[in-house]
Amino acid sequence: MSVKKARIAYFGSDAICLPGLRYLCGEAAHLCELALIVSQPDRRAGRGKHLQQNPVAAFAAEQGLPLLQPEKPDAGLVALLADAGLALAFVNFHGSILPAYRGASPVETAIAMGEAETGVCLMQVARGMDAGAVADCERVRIDKTDTAPDLRAKIGQAVVPLLRRNLASAVVGELPFKAQHGAAASYCRKITKEDAALDFQLTAQQIERRLRAFTPWPGAYFDYESTRIKVGRAAWLPVTAGASEGTVLAAGDTLDVATGRGVLQIHELQRPGGRMLPVEEFLRGFRITCGSVLPSIPARELLRSCAD
Repeated sequence: MSVKKARIAYFGSDAICLPGLRYLCGEAAHLCELALIVSQPDRRAGRGKHLQQNPVAAFAAEQGLPLLQPEKPDAGLVALLADAGLALAFVNFHGSILPAYRGASPVETAIAMGEAETGVCLMQVARGMDAGAVADCERVRIDKTDTAPDLRAKIGQAVVPLLRRNLASAVVGELPFKAQHGAAASYCRKITKEDAALDFQLTAQQIERRLRAFTPWPGAYFDYESTRIKVGRAAWLPVTAGASEGTVLAAGDTLDVATGRGVLQIHELQRPGGRMLPVEEFLRGFRITCGSVLPSIPARELLRSCAD
């Protein structure tokens, strides 16, 4: 079948977008031409607050690809998109197995909820949030040690086989789509910095999942004697604590804390202005007393169903 080469605009800013972008520039170059890369403006970051390009913008600049970085969509962007003659203008990727985990934080929420797998769907853009019909889905395993960056990398790579299977049909408008079962939809909200506060009323397993989900941002912390202490790596123990939630059970090689069920075993801690340290080293300069009770800040729900 003879396939007309399509001109494509690629939208993205995060590193999760790079595998698919590299595929379009390389293996799929006979099918499409990248007419435009649309990405977020450069932002100030780091201690020096210097302007830095996001990963997609940096790749586009390196490859000499046409790059546009608008503060917000406007008429000029619409005109450029129309000029590109886009075959994929109304196709999008979403990092979940739809209709589950529609919304702003499918990667983080899937980890926090203890899912064994997630995926990435090739879908049509629709007015409803992530409600468009789905053409194909590539599934991705979630390992028990995965953090949000780990899972993002897997999902980014999973875009490539999706494109291999579907790009040729998409560029000629022959890609079949199937409507989602809306009644089975669930929605994940935007993660905020307030989600970093630990809630020891949760089970130890739930807290450990959230720690991995919120790595590196917003992270995790608890307050102790007017000091905000950040939490790094942790594990959970399915044992009966015999103490109220938040009680420090051990402060040595690890910091063991009673939770709603099980014990959270913390391996790394960080003081304000310091660096993340193994607990044993941290406790040499900052004493946390066994038997003290760490405060809990109630955790907000991450997921809601269509019926909620």
